[in-house]
Amino acid sequence: MSTDKVALVAGGTRAAGRAIAVELGRLGMTVYVTGRTTREQRSEVNRPETIEETAELVGAAGGTGVAVRVDHLEPDAVRALVERIDTERGRLDVLVNDIWGGDVYLTFGKKLWEHSLDGGLRMLRLGVETHAITSHFALPLLIRRPGGLVIEMTDGTAEYNANYRKDAGLFYDLVKTSVQRLALAQSEELREYGCTAVALTPGWLRSEAMLDAFGVTEDNWRDATSHQPHFVISESPVFVGRAAAALAADPEAARWNGQSLSSGQLAKVYDFDDADGSRPDAWRYLTEVESQGKPADATGYR
Repeated sequence: MSTDKVALVAGGTRAAGRAIAVELGRLGMTVYVTGRTTREQRSEVNRPETIEETAELVGAAGGTGVAVRVDHLEPDAVRALVERIDTERGRLDVLVNDIWGGDVYLTFGKKLWEHSLDGGLRMLRLGVETHAITSHFALPLLIRRPGGLVIEMTDGTAEYNANYRKDAGLFYDLVKTSVQRLALAQSEELREYGCTAVALTPGWLRSEAMLDAFGVTEDNWRDATSHQPHFVISESPVFVGRAAAALAADPEAARWNGQSLSSGQLAKVYDFDDADGSRPDAWRYLTEVESQGKPADATGYR
């Protein structure tokens, strides 16, 4: 499939961002992939995945991948990125705001006054300010054509996040709920231009870092359930990548404008599966099984 459509996946170095970039490439799009980790230098996340690798995966999937190192906390760098996209392609059809990198500052079980203030404020900057800066510069290019799509990546549905996520703490909770509010606000501002904004969450994501934390790989991830039984509901990044691609390919995506969406929810509508052929419905499972203290059992949830 070939197309002249252009996407910007801001924060596409690894995990959901990488998978989304690849699936948009599978649609034949030109995908600009940004992040701070390149083959020459790493970000504070200090992981090996690079934006160049993601761009190459986009190309292998059938698209055109363009890796650009950008710190999305630097307005001038983001402005230059959008100007480059405009000069090279003259359009922007899909913006995916997946910038994060704050997990290194996340401390579970800490109250506000116990959490590192510097770390907490850094999380807010990385997870909220970056998204606002990126949209500020990217949206004037996106609204040139009706049908533009903004996907704000978060963790948790609006319904799930209506309850305070006390284990993760205030700063993490504030970041992820703020991103949902960013999606809602942009949906209102983009409506008159015929463009759409949504919030999208994966379920329990088997990111590279998550797999490493459990000491497993994508091939043997079920071994981790011996340590954390509820990991049985986890999903690969491919699942949310396919969710984002389904939205991008839907000529009636405006029906979702302003909504909070999940990979499991969209799989039912667009009829796609995870890489292993399953269809996990993580947020329903987490609400109905794990939070109720029931034994881990994904029967009926994948």
